[in-house]
Amino acid sequence: MEEKFPGVYFVDGRLATRSFAPKTKVYGEKTVEVEGAEYRFWDPYRSKLSSAILSGLKELPIKPGSNVLYLGAASGTTASHVSDIVGESGSVYCVEFAHRPMRDLIGVCEKRSNMFPLLADARKPEAYAKSIGTPDCIYQDVAQPDQAEILYSNARFALPAGGHALLAIKSQSIDMSIPPSQVYENVIRKLEGSFEILEKIDISRFEKDHLFIHMRRKTFSGARGI
Repeated sequence: MEEKFPGVYFVDGRLATRSFAPKTKVYGEKTVEVEGAEYRFWDPYRSKLSSAILSGLKELPIKPGSNVLYLGAASGTTASHVSDIVGESGSVYCVEFAHRPMRDLIGVCEKRSNMFPLLADARKPEAYAKSIGTPDCIYQDVAQPDQAEILYSNARFALPAGGHALLAIKSQSIDMSIPPSQVYENVIRKLEGSFEILEKIDISRFEKDHLFIHMRRKTFSGARGI
């Protein structure tokens, strides 16, 4: 077993996290026991964060003990692996707007004391900002045309200067009339006034027409937002 990042491992050559809720599965993932601990294999075709790691992400700002605001948690697939990583001393606040996946998400959270479901619109962070504390990282996977604006508004309410953000850009949800590369460029241009772009990861071998971005909120007072 090899540790890729704190809380993230290669087990038998496959990406995995140590289960925070042993003996429970979230999306039918395979598990394996190593030295008395259960590890969950992390499917890159079901998780954009997993695909980013396998596509060359150099730094993972989500660590044991991190407080994460997760926008677009859906039924909890990736969020459950984030829960594994942050562990007992961390927390994952899971924002989801659709009622159907929220029902599944609640079921996942009931088995994980560090996951908290929030039925809310990610465009309106003022509705839940007081409930989430101060996140170390915002993770966003929201397939909407205003992806950049959603991230910016949440960072403005909750993310301190120097805090990190991870964004999965789905070009087809923003503009199908121009090439994905142009969509990515437009999104980055909107965000780079408020964020330092640290990494851009092409995850298209796992998720077609997707770019994964790792950013850090700028610290200087002159940063201009969207």
